[in-house]
Formats: sequence, structure tokens, C-alpha cells
Amino acid sequence: LFLVVFALLGVAVPAVAQSVTPIEQLTAAGARYDETEVTVAGELVGDFGVRNDGTVWTQLNDDSYADRPLRETGTHGEGNTGIGVRFDTALAFDLDQPGGYRWRGPIVEVTGIWHYHDVDRGGESYLDATVFRVIEPARPLTEPAFWPWWILGIGLLLVAYYLYWHKNQQPAPSPG
Repeated sequence: LFLVVFALLGVAVPAVAQSVTPIEQLTAAGARYDETEVTVAGELVGDFGVRNDGTVWTQLNDDSYADRPLRETGTHGEGNTGIGVRFDTALAFDLDQPGGYRWRGPIVEVTGIWHYHDVDRGGESYLDATVFRVIEPARPLTEPAFWPWWILGIGLLLVAYYLYWHKNQQPAPSPG
């Protein structure tokens, strides 16, 4: 019995983690991945569009803005790269709100079936997600202070105070 168990353990093959497919590659060669299971990673952005059929739609971006949000780091030269993601509403309960201007959405790894130009959905290409793994939770974004504007504002307040003070220091004209 010991030898049988040992032999079975020796033949057991560990599960291989599916590699992450970049969204740019998925959209460039979409037909090649049609109806296959893929894993993508990125930031959930936009909103959760809840549909009557019990599904939720949102956008998943894997561009530079996911790593370096514009509000925190300044300007970027790249465009946005993303895909539509469709999933069951039950999966949405474990997800933080998607990202926007003041909020960085959760960074997730998503596995599902890629549909390239799905005829049943009006030609939409999207990932029909079955598994979400949260890599980083959503968080509020902060904007760095733009010191020249602060200095200008304080300077203008000082000038206004000086003018107000100077006007009130002059003697009132005597009647006469």
C-alpha cells in the first residue's frame, strides 16, 4: 500500500498557472484567441454596468495608467489599452469600485473565455470572466500640490492685506 501511494504521489503533476496575456496582444490577434480561456491583468475602470440578465460589464485596462495613475504622476504619452469584461453579479461583491479620476480601481488578474466579435452581442469583443484574483485593492488618488499656484495665491493674499491695511492707515480727510 505504501508503494502504491508513493507511486501515485510521484506521478502527480502540479497544476501549471496560466500565463497572463497582455491585452494589447489579445486585441491585436483577437481571432486567434477566440473561444479560448485566457488570463489578463490590469485595473478595473469606469463603472459596473449591471444588466437584466444577471451580468456585470466593466472595462479592464493594462496600460501605464494602471501602474502610474495620471493624477499622481503627471502626464503620460501613451493611450489607453483595455477590453470589456463581462461577469456574473456574484463575482462583483468581492470587488472594490472601478477606477476613475479620483479613484484607482482594483488591480486584478482575470481568467475567462475570450469572445472575438461575438455575433450574439452585436460583434462585441470581450472577456467572459469566471475568476477574479485581486492583486491590489482600489484606493483613492491624491494629487501632488502645485507649489507655484500656492505661492501665487499666498502672494496675492498678502498684497490684498497690505492694500487694505494701507487704505485704513491714511487719515480721514478733514471737513472743511
